Amino acid sequence: MNTPMRGLLAAGAAAAVVLSSGAAAHAATSAAAFPSYKAPKIFGTTFQADPKHDFTKGIHPRHNGILRGWITEIRGGVAEYEPIRWKKGTMTEGFFVGPPEGDAMAYASPIAKDVVFLSAFGCKASMGDMTVDRNTGLGSKRCSRSVLIKRHADQGQPALITVYKGKIVKVQEIYTP
Repeated sequence: MNTPMRGLLAAGAAAAVVLSSGAAAHAATSAAAFPSYKAPKIFGTTFQADPKHDFTKGIHPRHNGILRGWITEIRGGVAEYEPIRWKKGTMTEGFFVGPPEGDAMAYASPIAKDVVFLSAFGCKASMGDMTVDRNTGLGSKRCSRSVLIKRHADQGQPALITVYKGKIVKVQEIYTP
């Protein structure tokens, strides 16, 4: 191969590396817009504490981290949610329960515009598809924010809810048969 052609190929390859590394960096920053937090036990039998949260000051966002919980209501892009715990059953394996009636253990946070919603039941309203990681029992199918809002506004589906800077940035459903 002649020398000018090698120079052109080398320059093209260098430009491709620069462009692809820039694209990779952009993808990494948009995908990791929030820190990684330690997840709670999926089937934990106690409610997760938030020692810094003062429930007497009205309903407001939980501190940064992951809560095992469910969304109880969505109004205007703001979700109210509460912690849940696994209650072992006598006739079945068990089920999730929220705080007792009258307990003020609830939070409210806006749902981020770019929320990551990982469904355990597919993205259709019928929830007919199973899209679960077999090793964890957590949802693995990424669905839109609108699917999250439609599904969780009507039902208290167990999930791992990630809060960052006062907003819900990730919701990963927990599969329960």
